[in-house]
Amino acid sequence: MDTIPDFIPGTICMSLGLTATNSGNDTSKPWKLPGINIGKIRTEPPGTVLMKRRDTFFGFEHVTAEAKSLKVKGVFDSVADSYDLMNDLMSVGLHRLWKRFAVNILDARSGHIILDLAGGTADLARLIDKRTEGGAEIVVCDINASMLNRGRDRSIDRGIVRGIQYVQGSAEAIPLHSNCADRVIIGFGLRNVTRRATALEEMYRVLRPGGRAVILEFSTIKVPVLSRIYDWYSFRVLPALGRVVADDADSYRYLAESIRVHPDQDALCYMMEQAAFETVRYYDIMAGLVAIHVGRKY
Repeated sequence: MDTIPDFIPGTICMSLGLTATNSGNDTSKPWKLPGINIGKIRTEPPGTVLMKRRDTFFGFEHVTAEAKSLKVKGVFDSVADSYDLMNDLMSVGLHRLWKRFAVNILDARSGHIILDLAGGTADLARLIDKRTEGGAEIVVCDINASMLNRGRDRSIDRGIVRGIQYVQGSAEAIPLHSNCADRVIIGFGLRNVTRRATALEEMYRVLRPGGRAVILEFSTIKVPVLSRIYDWYSFRVLPALGRVVADDADSYRYLAESIRVHPDQDALCYMMEQAAFETVRYYDIMAGLVAIHVGRKY
């Protein structure tokens, strides 16, 4: 792969402690995790999924693709400084455990080239750097310059000055060569992408044969009573927290709404298969509040 500059301007287009183990040494087999449901792939296309369309949703608002890109940029420009703090408040710190779990499933190793897509404040990248003891080359790619700047500053504050590069670019047009990455991970970012199907195709394109993609995202809760409680928290408590901590209730209301219009677990499996991923599986955490999808390229 060509050397990537420290920062590449791009066009705006998009915007619990668990240890994973598998059976034997065959990493192509589904992971087996106690207490976590492993979903199966639906064979027919889900009728509710927005595939490749010129219009989309910004939260519950029906907008053009171009309008969503600008609106998402505005959200993350607004929340960049308080993003990590708000994640702690929103999830009571659990997002840190979910991310560690996703990194375990990613199975990054020293010598790998790893793409952290929609990597924002680079917390996943730092976890991967720690897991590989600084032996991997990690590229954090995000559409939002404010988030990338925050991520780079935090990495430097923690003494990480090598091994992580920061690239401004779109998930729908990843600025990397085809077949260059051993692993791709996207954490809590796919729902903000305007054309998700295109982003999945791009993730597949940049992966090398034998590579693995991991998607960590909020999903659909499968227990009705928990779903009602979560709705109350999302639309009453979360915007109030945003108002107090970030002086921005609207952005956090959008984040809650964006979860509700994101494809459910089976729908995302289908979309990954349509993008050519194989052996696609997902893992439900906390009754589906969060799901981790995994796909391979052979």
